[in-house]
Amino acid sequence: VQLQASGGGSVQAGDSLRLSCASSKRTSSNNAMGWFRQAPGKEREFVAAIGWGGPAAAYADSVKGRFTISRDIAKGTVYLQMNSLKPEDTAIYYCAGSRRASIAMNAGAYTYWGQGTQVTVSS
Repeated sequence: VQLQASGGGSVQAGDSLRLSCASSKRTSSNNAMGWFRQAPGKEREFVAAIGWGGPAAAYADSVKGRFTISRDIAKGTVYLQMNSLKPEDTAIYYCAGSRRASIAMNAGAYTYWGQGTQVTVSS
């Protein structure tokens, strides 16, 4: 399975972006998908995840209320709608796919990774 992330760009604080993650195979509704990000000089951190069964989605505290993760199973695509962007959201964003249905916030739980898309937010 290959994942292709897109939708990044350079925006002003307060703007919105929608990231997309397309799968080379039709994404099963039983697979959890996640978004992570890595800022320069920092470790990769969890942003959001969507699964099946139990909690439908999970978010990092830093993005709750601003970001929304969703999926189109028919298209095999996962989205991350990012609103009210802040300079601290600047990072490379990676989508990830798990072989499990349950949501996970640790990167080690994900088997498949996209190449990343750059998001830059200026003040």
